[in-house]
Amino acid sequence: MKDLTLRQLRVFEAVATQRSYSRAADQMGLSQPAVSIQMQQLENEVGVPLLVKIGRRVSLTQAGEEMLQQSRRVINQMRVAQEAVTAFRVTEGATGGILHLGVIPVAHYFAPALMMAFAQRWPGVKFKLTVDGRTKILAMLADYQLDIAIGGYPPSEADVDAETFARQPHCIVASPDHPLAGQRDIPWSALRNEQFIFRESGSATRQFFEKILQAQSMQVQVFMELSGNETIKQAVMAGMGISLLSAHTFQTELLGGQLVVLDVGGMPKMLDWCFLHRRGSLLSGTNEAFRQLVLTRGAELAKCHISKVL
Repeated sequence: MKDLTLRQLRVFEAVATQRSYSRAADQMGLSQPAVSIQMQQLENEVGVPLLVKIGRRVSLTQAGEEMLQQSRRVINQMRVAQEAVTAFRVTEGATGGILHLGVIPVAHYFAPALMMAFAQRWPGVKFKLTVDGRTKILAMLADYQLDIAIGGYPPSEADVDAETFARQPHCIVASPDHPLAGQRDIPWSALRNEQFIFRESGSATRQFFEKILQAQSMQVQVFMELSGNETIKQAVMAGMGISLLSAHTFQTELLGGQLVVLDVGGMPKMLDWCFLHRRGSLLSGTNEAFRQLVLTRGAELAKCHISKVL
């Protein structure tokens, strides 16, 4: 495979990711015939089929799956090398670099503040922000589609390093006209007959709340199950029930008096915010500089306002 080129790997990665020659061509700024020729040359070079075209859809062979993983590693290492050189240029007064950050949905409420603080120190850096569920973000790290991410503490089986930089408070919230609004030191027993709005099964917030309830040795009424923090906030503000939410999700509504935090005993409960990257990987350039900013200023920039009684 002496004639294998980085360009072929980039085109292959685009086709394999998009599962389409035409979409890959659009992404790479090439014609579709040019993409087809590149893929034919690549398969001739490696000596085995990598792609199977069924109608307009492209699938990967087993060899193609392995080639995709290795291609992403090579492309990633080339990007690391480019960023390392960029770091030297920036220290000499030049500008540039690309930062691709992955975050779980709750983190997108403060991620722009981190990115803005970073932009002030590294002028000219371009940003890409991917927001997705924890499972998808961890998969993108494993597949070399991301180098860095922000999320909660990962499961033990995830092959990532996690560095804690801030706390994530979780509170019981209600509409301002709820009977318990304004009361102090509310016992958990007072919530037993309340209508609770739960996140969907399998979500991290749902699992966390179920552990909290288990610790209190109590069951509550699941009045409604909704997907997404924004939908839950709207239901709470409409007076449909109360819910557990991360404080990061309701800062605007809290300060605007559209919902309140109930003063429940032992609340808020905390989870950690972590800076994530692949275990054993060496960060450099913009990625390492952003890591340093997150670890030194992340707690400040991700700080939440919590007022138990408005």
